[in-house]
Amino acid sequence: MEVGDAGEGLSIRSNMEQWIYGTGLIDLVIAVTLLEWAALSLLWQRRRSGLAPLALALTLLPGLCLMLALRSTLLGLPWYAVALLLSASGLTHFIDIRKRWMR
Repeated sequence: MEVGDAGEGLSIRSNMEQWIYGTGLIDLVIAVTLLEWAALSLLWQRRRSGLAPLALALTLLPGLCLMLALRSTLLGLPWYAVALLLSASGLTHFIDIRKRWMR
C-alpha cells in the first residue's frame, strides 16, 4: 500500500472498524479471559497459592456471561438468549458474593 492510495487505507480502516464493532474484539477478550483462567488454575495446582480453580471460575464467570450476552446481541441472537446469559451472569455473581460473604 502506498501512502497516497486512499482506497486501500479506507479498506484497512473498514476492516479494523468491522473487527472492533463486530465480534472480533469481544472474542479476543473472551479468549484472553479463558487463557487467564487456565494459566492461573495451573499455577494453583503447582503452588497451591492464589484462588482455587472453582473460586476463580466463580469470579470470572459473571464477566464471561456478560461478554457472551454482548456477543449475542452483536450477532442478532433472539432476546431470550441474551436474557438467559444476563440471568446467568447475575446468578453466578450472586453465588460468588454469597460464598465470599460466608467466609
